[in-house]
Amino acid sequence: LQAWQKAAFDAGLVGCDYPVDIGGGGRQDCQRVANEEMIRARTPFMPNVIGLGMAAPTVFYHGQEELKQRLLPRLFSGEDIWCQGFSEPGAGSDLASVQTFAEKKGDKWVINGHKVWTSLAHFAQWMILLLRTDKSHKYDGLSYFVVPIRSVLGNGVTVRPLIKITGETGFNEVLFEDLEVDDSFRLDELGKGWQVAMTTLAHERGAGEKVTPRSGGLKSSSTHATTSANLIELARNVQRGGRPAADDPLIRDRIVQQVIREEGLSQNQRRARVPALQDHPARLMLQNKLLSSEIAQDTAALAVEVAGASASLYLGDDNAPAGGQWPMAYMNSYGMTIAAGTSEVQRNILGERVLGLAKSK
Repeated sequence: LQAWQKAAFDAGLVGCDYPVDIGGGGRQDCQRVANEEMIRARTPFMPNVIGLGMAAPTVFYHGQEELKQRLLPRLFSGEDIWCQGFSEPGAGSDLASVQTFAEKKGDKWVINGHKVWTSLAHFAQWMILLLRTDKSHKYDGLSYFVVPIRSVLGNGVTVRPLIKITGETGFNEVLFEDLEVDDSFRLDELGKGWQVAMTTLAHERGAGEKVTPRSGGLKSSSTHATTSANLIELARNVQRGGRPAADDPLIRDRIVQQVIREEGLSQNQRRARVPALQDHPARLMLQNKLLSSEIAQDTAALAVEVAGASASLYLGDDNAPAGGQWPMAYMNSYGMTIAAGTSEVQRNILGERVLGLAKSK
């Protein structure tokens, strides 16, 4: 998959919105078009999704010029995989409560702490890292760094894979013990980590949808156009009562309802890129994250229902519909309403900050 991303980068399909001097293509708003074409062609997914979708815009908006030129070309090409160090065992939804601490010693920072649910850390060369540099202030005590982790494994960084219900090792816990990093790896000013993190979250929750197609295939259920196409294909291939499931009008109606929801989400994502169409800077971003994760759950659940008893056949079984990918998509989908802020958190923020409703007691 890294070879695929490198080929797409060389063809001008990745990072093409960014300036040429930092490895981009210098063509404004071309990434959206490239994404839609890759999704339509059902290309493989980009392995560096966190790098492209979160790290790249954060480094671009908050990093020093030298850091951009050093990090972004290899990020775009997929040569360096990135992960995100936000969540901690005691700080999930309350992101500002992170306790991983960096102490300044000379021109170095010494990092100690524990991150968890870190996707791709077992492959990543770099991490975007939110940590505490001042214990006396909750928000103003946070700072934001980019940290090399692959090159220092066993020498200040330990990565422990976490096995998911699907049998995959997508998540990890990462432990820091006296890891030294240069101050040049800090993004923005000291104590401005919360503001930098908001840039990251804005892209993670959907405002940065133009950055990269998260997947061109079934393995990631976050690309709804492709997932819908696979769902329709499944309904055509699965037999129910001697006829394709797609011949059942109830099944057809439910698939159509999903396609309608997904098209509405797609239009919302397009609107999110046009400031003049937004009555509140966070509304569409939050709505898109909320809808995308819940639509993914519903689509995967419908696919499992369409497959019927065959949905119990898993990856590697020759008799499994769609190669057994749908049960994996179904089980993975339940984490999507937790990752990047739970659906409950999204609804609370929408209600309180966008609609101006009173906080619940």
